[in-house]
Amino acid sequence: MFDNDSTTPRDASKTRSHSMILWILCLGLAVALAGNVYQYVRSNGISRDLALNQQDTQSEIAKLTNAASAEASLSQQRFDALKDQLQAATTATLQQTRSELKRSSTQLSANLEQKRQELEQKHQEIASQLADLKQDTSTKLDDASVKLSDTNTKLQDTDTKLDQVSTDVAQHGADLKRMVGDMGVMSGDIATNGKELAALKELGDRNYFEFHLAKTKAPQKVGDIQVLLKKTDPKHNRFTVTVLADDKTVEKRDRSINEPVQLYVGNSRQPYEIVVNQVNNNEIIGYLATPKVKTTRGQQAAL
Repeated sequence: MFDNDSTTPRDASKTRSHSMILWILCLGLAVALAGNVYQYVRSNGISRDLALNQQDTQSEIAKLTNAASAEASLSQQRFDALKDQLQAATTATLQQTRSELKRSSTQLSANLEQKRQELEQKHQEIASQLADLKQDTSTKLDDASVKLSDTNTKLQDTDTKLDQVSTDVAQHGADLKRMVGDMGVMSGDIATNGKELAALKELGDRNYFEFHLAKTKAPQKVGDIQVLLKKTDPKHNRFTVTVLADDKTVEKRDRSINEPVQLYVGNSRQPYEIVVNQVNNNEIIGYLATPKVKTTRGQQAAL
């Protein structure tokens, strides 16, 4: 009897547990069914919405297609109208251009005929002037022939005089010599005394200015330059001078007698040459030789 009483509560507990599990299973099944129903309803709603959206989209597409067709038709009509207007304007312009070209051609022909007549008149005038010029030139040539004959006579006389001068130079200037100056340029003929200088003057190749310079504080004018004697050494025949030309001052230091002391003045292609023939105590005696024709070095290069 006690055993039956002890097992009854245990069986009752098991029964409650089974009931609880059944209830939980039923509740889960109900929840699952409810979810399926919700998903089904939602799917149906989405399908309806999609169908409605598709209908609306097709309706809009149809409206846009109709509008585009209408706009295309209207554009085609405008294009056709513009094309007709352009063709009409082009035709009118071509007709006007042809008329203007025809008028210009007529005017050009008239101008050309006028120019031809003017050129023909000019040609006749030039031909007349050439005939006058030819006659005048013939007269002048005759005069020139006479003058040329006189010039030849004068040249023959000049040649005779030059021959005489050459003979005199050969007789009196046999000792003339040439040497390289202090600037490395070959000098002209050098005179070492008064007799040779006279022979050079007779040749007339250059201008010659004799000088007798004493040692002073101020420079002295020789030709177109100024020379200042700075120092003399009679024992060794050497001297030092300062030359002023073209607003420039050049010192020629410790030069010897009969040595061409050269310097360029201006743009002359030939140098000036100072030749001292005698060195005394505080004085020098010599001459300055300058070009007769002062051709510039730039002009010589151009020639």
